[in-house]
Amino acid sequence: MSPIPGSGLAKGLAVTLRTMTKKTVTAQYPDVQPDLPPRSRGVIGLFEENCTVCMLCARECPDWCIYIDSHKETVPAAVEGGRERSRNVLDRFAIDFSLCMYCGICIEVCPFDALFWSPEFEYAETDIHELTHERDKLREWMWTVPAPPALDPGAEEPKEVAAARKAADKLAAAQAAEAAAAAEADQAAETDQAAETGQAGQNEQTGQNEQTGQTGPEGGQA
Repeated sequence: MSPIPGSGLAKGLAVTLRTMTKKTVTAQYPDVQPDLPPRSRGVIGLFEENCTVCMLCARECPDWCIYIDSHKETVPAAVEGGRERSRNVLDRFAIDFSLCMYCGICIEVCPFDALFWSPEFEYAETDIHELTHERDKLREWMWTVPAPPALDPGAEEPKEVAAARKAADKLAAAQAAEAAAAAEADQAAETDQAAETGQAGQNEQTGQNEQTGQTGPEGGQA
């Protein structure tokens, strides 16, 4: 069956009429910030303390928009006679957001959780060269990263949390044992001191009784 001539136009006009009768809603941005989803991909924040300059993010980036510079420093031996070690020190960490395609590969491959998604999106610039942000700016964006969602109540406790909890419980038990031992020592010291004080008082009383027995009421021999 062939379509009725003009049916497509009629359907289009019907959509237009339905849209015209709906209430218009205007987003009051920038006076009212939009309510973004929790996993929005705005910018990438850098937690510099976790970065080991392994270069994985820069190597895996398909756009080559991550620039990292570093140098090596010698760390003295922790114990006498030990061997000195060298470690990488981060000098520069920059991301060119004019090239970034927000694929998130750098965040996924980071083995030390140094990169995070931030919902921040207000970083437009009038010059494209200013879209290359250094580590100071990436560090500022780190504090806009939302907290991770809560675990499912029926899920197993993460191994890291379980290990940390076990270490904390062990430390608390050791501290409680030390406190109990100290309390027992203090109590034993107080008991010994009381016993010595009582013994000294008894000896003094005995001496006074012996002196009274040897001397009569008038100071003569009993």
